[in-house]
Amino acid sequence: MKNWLPFLKSDPTVAVIRLAGTIGGQGRGVLNDATLGPVIERAFSKGKPVAVALEINSPGGSPVQSSLIGARIRRLAEEKQIPVIAFVEDVAASGGYWLAAAADEIYADPSSVVGSIGVISASFGLDEFIKSYGIERRVYTAGDSKSMLDPFRPANPDDVARLKTLLEDIHVNFKDHIAARRAGKLPEDQDLFTGEIWLAKRASELGLINGIGHLKPMMKERFGKKVRFRDYSPKRGLLSRFSAQVVQDAVHGIEERAAYARFGL
Repeated sequence: MKNWLPFLKSDPTVAVIRLAGTIGGQGRGVLNDATLGPVIERAFSKGKPVAVALEINSPGGSPVQSSLIGARIRRLAEEKQIPVIAFVEDVAASGGYWLAAAADEIYADPSSVVGSIGVISASFGLDEFIKSYGIERRVYTAGDSKSMLDPFRPANPDDVARLKTLLEDIHVNFKDHIAARRAGKLPEDQDLFTGEIWLAKRASELGLINGIGHLKPMMKERFGKKVRFRDYSPKRGLLSRFSAQVVQDAVHGIEERAAYARFGL
């Protein structure tokens, strides 16, 4: 009734966006800007929320998708003048922490894992494997670097050097983002950008998060006991349950399990 009668004051609403899973381009449950864009837009625009809360549980993933999602959150927060508060569940590491840093404040459970401000690239070397089976790898390119880091050939020192340059450049972008978003909160005498992880209490002492806290109790404390929560999450299409998508989802599940396992989860 209050929504239809303008002279009656409505209870405050907090829009809740759940960001759970690895960050990447494709696959059911993968966080990316194409899927989350409409969800984030609705969360900031529908019902004039007093705040947007991010529920984050992500071990990271694509630096580009992390940047796109984070930039969208910041743009809308500034356009709508709505505060954004992040709440970490099991983990906000690497790209997951990038997303958390898009918020104005970050809170976590005492056992939450936070950090991993670094960049990683991992693959396999299969050149000895195919050699043992008498398999010859044939690759033809136009451009000396087109077959860079081919896993079926021995590692080329020049390729590795080029890759490390790329990783360092991405790392600089990551560090710049965190330094800007957590400006004035990080210690000047300690390097926090080594890829190390911390539990929430230590992360709070280091200025990486604002403190310990859970979403609903903190929002009720801040906006009153009558505050309402409106949840947002990407919708799963019917076709995603069938055919090749099932195989893709199974592979993604294995990869996601491995990503969380890096943090003991």
